[in-house]
Amino acid sequence: MTRLPALAVSALVTAAVLAPATAHAASPPFTGAVFRATHNSYSGNVDGAKNSLAHQLDHGVRFIELDVHDNGYATTHDYAVGHGSPGDLVDHSGGNPASDNLRDWLTTVNTWSAQHPGAAPIVVMLDLKDDLTDNPSYAAGNLTALNQELESVFGARLLRAQDYPVGEPTVDALRGRVLALLSGDGTSRGEYKRDVGYHPAVALDGRGRIVEVHDSGAGGLWYWTGTYGADGRITWLRHGKYDNGQTPAVALNDDGDLVEVHQSPGATTLWSHVGKLGADGEITWQASHQYDNGVLPTVAFTDGTHVREIHRSQSTSQNWTWNGTLAGTAVSWTGNARTADARYAKETATGGGRRVTVWTGADGPTPAQTLRADTDRVTGDRIRYRQVAFDEFQQGDSAELQQGALFYGAPATESAFITAARRSGKLVRGWDFDSAGQATTPLANYPATNHPYDAWYQNLLDQAGAVE
Repeated sequence: MTRLPALAVSALVTAAVLAPATAHAASPPFTGAVFRATHNSYSGNVDGAKNSLAHQLDHGVRFIELDVHDNGYATTHDYAVGHGSPGDLVDHSGGNPASDNLRDWLTTVNTWSAQHPGAAPIVVMLDLKDDLTDNPSYAAGNLTALNQELESVFGARLLRAQDYPVGEPTVDALRGRVLALLSGDGTSRGEYKRDVGYHPAVALDGRGRIVEVHDSGAGGLWYWTGTYGADGRITWLRHGKYDNGQTPAVALNDDGDLVEVHQSPGATTLWSHVGKLGADGEITWQASHQYDNGVLPTVAFTDGTHVREIHRSQSTSQNWTWNGTLAGTAVSWTGNARTADARYAKETATGGGRRVTVWTGADGPTPAQTLRADTDRVTGDRIRYRQVAFDEFQQGDSAELQQGALFYGAPATESAFITAARRSGKLVRGWDFDSAGQATTPLANYPATNHPYDAWYQNLLDQAGAVE
């Protein structure tokens, strides 16, 4: 057998490592592949030399960055694209959308993806420039609204984070799919993964619909709605703020009528709300009305139109009760009296042979007030938004943002962070990758550049076997 000189063997090995992938080569694992990526993709030729989104995708880019603001959501019912503000550094030429509306920019990517079903998976990163957690409802543009926009635009092409395949999918297994990635504002990324609250209470009807209420610990009252699934897990649908107060409780009947009771913030007046749970999971709330003084109120339906409320005296351990009748947009309360009955166990609800319990507790590195839910079949799940998008972990982020993260990100100059993350099997973005001298070993999966057509970038990505 003829042996090759050591230098020749080394050259062959190097060539094999650096050779571009071919149609006949085995598909690499997704986390092991390298893809062309752009930084501030929406800025086209206004900032850098990128051209339109479609042009970028036509030339092999598989990572698109859109900076997102929520300014004006109440008017446009959409988020806006731009760097420092909506429209800032946005290039509307070359086939890019004429508007700054996020939906139009997502639709551009979706249209291209639909026309190229064999393309390697496209990551659409939304760099959140504003805090979305101060949007108090779906209508105001909270993270539920963002989820809905992603799903409505991309449809079946969207690979939701919660559906990411177990194990190590190959690039070929994900061709034709789009993955959404949240970056930017850390508060929003944190709340996307978990919610925190105090004094949670829950109601469950016979159809498996769920309403959870809690206070913020600082005077705000918030709700979640969801459904009990065939697997015993809860899918949380809508989230929002409905009033100010503390220690809330809630009851729900099979017609979607709900009655909520709570104390006023920092005081002992008791208030009630009537609400209606819609098919989309949204609650239409009526105005609150004071009905008594006391603390720690609880409530339950006794039939389809009547409720009973039990609370404790604000000055003694005596419990008091009221009988309530749903009357239009409020409850008519009668029969106030002392009672030896215990207050209802507001943290647990049963209905239709199902059971749900809500509580607070840390889940690994999350806060002690992380909202959790058990059912009769599943324990310890977080009460949180559906995980439609992936959540990026960035250099310097908290441990809870790192927990379970698949995507990592850092400036291209942070070579130690990039290489460590790559070697641990993560998908890594290095942004402002504008020099061949910033290349690491291994190279970032997504070296996000402002100059994707420069010869140095093309040569480097070809040598790294960039996948298209």
